[in-house]
Amino acid sequence: MTTPARPDGTAWEVPATGAARFSWDYDDGRERLLALYQKGKDKQWDAVTRIDWEQEVDPYDPLGVPDANLPVYGSRYWDRMSAADRRALRHHYASWQFSQFLHGEQGALVCAARIVESVPDLDAKFYSATQAMDEARHVEIYSRFLREKIGMIYPVNPSLQALLDDTLRDSRWDMPYLGMQVLIEGLALAAFGLLRDVTDKPLPRQILAYVMQDEARHVAFGRMALRDHYRQLTDAERREREEFVIEGCLLMRDRLRGDEVLTDFGVPAADAVELSERSEYLQMFRRLLFSRIVPCVKDIGLWGERLQQAYVDMGVFEMGDGNLDLLMAQDEEIAEQIDAQRFAREEAARTAEVAETIANG
Repeated sequence: MTTPARPDGTAWEVPATGAARFSWDYDDGRERLLALYQKGKDKQWDAVTRIDWEQEVDPYDPLGVPDANLPVYGSRYWDRMSAADRRALRHHYASWQFSQFLHGEQGALVCAARIVESVPDLDAKFYSATQAMDEARHVEIYSRFLREKIGMIYPVNPSLQALLDDTLRDSRWDMPYLGMQVLIEGLALAAFGLLRDVTDKPLPRQILAYVMQDEARHVAFGRMALRDHYRQLTDAERREREEFVIEGCLLMRDRLRGDEVLTDFGVPAADAVELSERSEYLQMFRRLLFSRIVPCVKDIGLWGERLQQAYVDMGVFEMGDGNLDLLMAQDEEIAEQIDAQRFAREEAARTAEVAETIANG
């Protein structure tokens, strides 16, 4: 087993292109988008106080996910591992997963700032400013969880970095929306939701649920803005964006697997790819990934023949009819339930404390 290279502190610079746009039109703007902006303001929260950071986390089993979900489980490599190696493998996988969450959230922070700068409409600038604050909070949360609870950070996955690079290099103002709000946020929501629903560990479940509550608003924002804009595109312009979506989906489906974790444990790269391809857990993740992305792509008006055929070839075409609004509503509801449970526990503890004080006279 080798230790993953830590991020070395050097900056990654992506040459920025495109224009910073000012709007001198201070009329009220679009009612739906302004309502989402108001919701974004109302729903701001403090990661220091809302999350119970005192909860213990076992860095060698931070999520409580069954070993059978590991791609290497049941293989000859797994059989040769000692108990200590298996503990270390769980540690590395958790670090890899949450490290990619962290790096993706920093990408979202930069994209949100880019949208504030480049989007032509003032109402969209308003909302994306609240999203930048949300994304900063998410970077804060995942960084703290990795540093204090996991104790290890993996470098950014090259494919995630490539997708961020493609998203940020494009000079067209709508591309940070498309790359981030639709593709990368869709990827994040699928990964967050899968772990939120399978973990029995209170702290990571709390973190994932609260972050997903914010992300539900971000996806709604992207859908509103892009749906309005894409109605005005020419067929050629729409095809260009559909090609970007196809390439991004293939990249996420085929490359974001965590093969680098297995190679750190001595599994040859080709075998790591094969094990990942056979993993039922990763197959389930891919299905969930597209359950978030495909209906969103269809909703914003990118549904040409080539894109539809690409989704047929990937086996996810039918997901275009999924109810994205229902998924987002469930994400918000789960976060509210966790809050309610925590408040109930705190109230019960206070009541017990008062009763004990009275009994002791």
